[in-house]
Amino acid sequence: MRVEGVPYCTSHVGVIAVTARPAGIWHKRWIMCAGELNLILRASNLLEASLAKIGQKKHFPAAHLLFAEDDGNAGVFVVASGIVCMSVKSLPRLDRLFGSGSVLGLPSTFTGKPYTLTAKAITEVDVVHVLREHFLLLMLRQPDLCRESTEILGREMSFIQSVMAERRRHTPPGAMAL
Repeated sequence: MRVEGVPYCTSHVGVIAVTARPAGIWHKRWIMCAGELNLILRASNLLEASLAKIGQKKHFPAAHLLFAEDDGNAGVFVVASGIVCMSVKSLPRLDRLFGSGSVLGLPSTFTGKPYTLTAKAITEVDVVHVLREHFLLLMLRQPDLCRESTEILGREMSFIQSVMAERRRHTPPGAMAL
């Protein structure tokens, strides 16, 4: 989907979900399409509202970095409005666009390690920023929201694994890969 005034991300990476049917037949389906606004990191209304209660609303102009690859963790960001591009240094083919309801920064927030991707506002954005400590406390107190967050995390980790594989393919022999 093209969005007026928004650069088209050029990702060629997709995520395949495997689902089981009652009869025991496995089905694959494409759940993320190249360069589209997608729902892979979309929170339910309950998770989004719960994060809004404990987070701080912030407004950023286009081109503002919410967080950058290798930055220390500052928590999660829930996109309330606008569009954010998640990218990785030197691999623009893996850029992805996210809109309202997307939860960004989950892997780093769960692990406490630096961010593995960069989140940059493509349009003006309103986000809810939830500090790591507040997010983890919510996860402890609300197991249903923790389950949902870990499902979102799993989808994000699938993408990150594809990023790492792509990096390895583009790293010259003898150079240190991530």
